[in-house]
Amino acid sequence: MSDFAVQPIAESAPEPTPGLSQWQRVVYAFTAPSKTFDDIKAGHTSWWLPFLLFVIVGTGLWSAVNSKVTWQQVAENAIRVSPKAAEQMDQLPADQRAARMKVSATVQQYLWLLAPVWVLVFNLIAAGVLIGTINFGFGGKAKFGQVLAVAWYAGLPGLIKLLIGVIGLFAGVAPESFMPGNPAGTNPGYFMAPPPETAVVLWTVLVALDVIVIWTLVLWAKGLSKVAGVKPSAGYIAVFGWWVLNLLVTVGFTAAFS
Repeated sequence: MSDFAVQPIAESAPEPTPGLSQWQRVVYAFTAPSKTFDDIKAGHTSWWLPFLLFVIVGTGLWSAVNSKVTWQQVAENAIRVSPKAAEQMDQLPADQRAARMKVSATVQQYLWLLAPVWVLVFNLIAAGVLIGTINFGFGGKAKFGQVLAVAWYAGLPGLIKLLIGVIGLFAGVAPESFMPGNPAGTNPGYFMAPPPETAVVLWTVLVALDVIVIWTLVLWAKGLSKVAGVKPSAGYIAVFGWWVLNLLVTVGFTAAFS
């Protein structure tokens, strides 16, 4: 006799919860960072939108510098904050100095134009360093794609600094006071007289104590610990430890060569 017993119906696996859109992750990076980092931990690691935003805003700052400051002035400002470089430049004959300044202006122009590429390279390197630190140093389980996505979304406050720089230039900031690498008043160094009026090491430290940078580091720490599944303190130690080390190297290099 055939077995006509009714077989139980297998339960279907629950559908995965849809992730946030990239626009939502961008907004939450400012308003509710844990939502952004939870979404990244869940495997939603695309970051083309933050990259695109940096391209757009960075191009806006590049255009503002091009029209309101000029690259010749940017090059002169960069040399002025390095007393040794300024002294060497002053010792050159007029024709050689003009040629050197022309080259420096061209270099500044294209370095700034390629800024989004440098941000990409920096984030790739930072992700590699931090994943090694959090996984091997603190027993985390982060994946490279997750840490890279954290880097992009945690870096979004940097857009604010770029926008402030654009607004400042169109509002009338003097070209002679525009400092390469420090376009907005988000750190004490911005309001200090640049070297040689202020000691170059002190000025470097004051520029590094930037509100936007600290905000970004905090977001990095939160996101890193979240995707790695470790205590928040581990994320803070990893991120701020590398930042302090980088600051010490920067100060030492500045003291030796500026």
